[in-house]
Amino acid sequence: MKLLIDELTEEKRIDAYLADYMQDFSRSKIQAEIKKGNVLVNLNPVKSSYILKEGDIIEILPSLMDSDKILAEDIPLDIVWEDENMLVINKPSGMLTHPTATEKSDTLVNALLYKYGENLSDINGEYRRGIVHRLDRNTSGLLMIAKNNRTHQYLVDKMKQGKVEKRYLAIVKGIIEEDEFCINKPIGRNPHQPHKMCILEGGKESISQVRVLNRFRDVSLVEVKLITGRTHQIRVHLSSIGHPVYNDTLYGFGKIKIKTDEQVLQSYKLSFPKPFEGEIISLEIPACEKINKVLRALNNASF
Repeated sequence: MKLLIDELTEEKRIDAYLADYMQDFSRSKIQAEIKKGNVLVNLNPVKSSYILKEGDIIEILPSLMDSDKILAEDIPLDIVWEDENMLVINKPSGMLTHPTATEKSDTLVNALLYKYGENLSDINGEYRRGIVHRLDRNTSGLLMIAKNNRTHQYLVDKMKQGKVEKRYLAIVKGIIEEDEFCINKPIGRNPHQPHKMCILEGGKESISQVRVLNRFRDVSLVEVKLITGRTHQIRVHLSSIGHPVYNDTLYGFGKIKIKTDEQVLQSYKLSFPKPFEGEIISLEIPACEKINKVLRALNNASF
């Protein structure tokens, strides 16, 4: 099996990354296999302390793969657009995009395997079949899925070229005075809390364009266009200017006023070149119930 490291999974030790990815093996077992040369990076043996970089290709010998299969599960999919090479789904809030070290069921990948079987890209391994990019568990909205490796690589290349446009709706704390502005602050992994990202000198360039759509009593409804696509970028950027996403307890929203399942954030617009044809596909879905629930409760209004 081969695994392609993207910008969302880089900067981890290879033994830690594989221990998360292959939860049926202990870290010490994985370290032993690395020492034996049964795990390669870019065709070369490495040490367990090797720090992964974007673009690295990990190759794992078959002896380690006996328990790597993920079960297909009959979970409904909200398919917004589809052709022979790919599809776009509307991922619900609360669903993991792919299995993790502690959760192997009820994810989007489990649902995709039930409907499409082996007809999904496997560039990123069994746990991430078809997954081109990700949304946090509690972020809902539009997500691209590749049915084959050629399409997967095409979409990744288009994202790197800035040809894929992703726009999000978010409700944020407080009134934002400016109508439109750009946040250009580097993001990296928080050195003291590795499960979080933060504004970090020397981090990766991260750019978000923000447009205020409406202002209410004590919140603002904004649209965020991603110029780059870093882990937790919108949440970190908006928190950094004192306007964290509503109910985002990880990045400082504070006391919850209206109960929702974590951050009120939705990927609602997506445009991309249709694979191998170039026609621009533009998709938009209505604001989710989570957004309207907060607006109705605060202002007796909906978007």
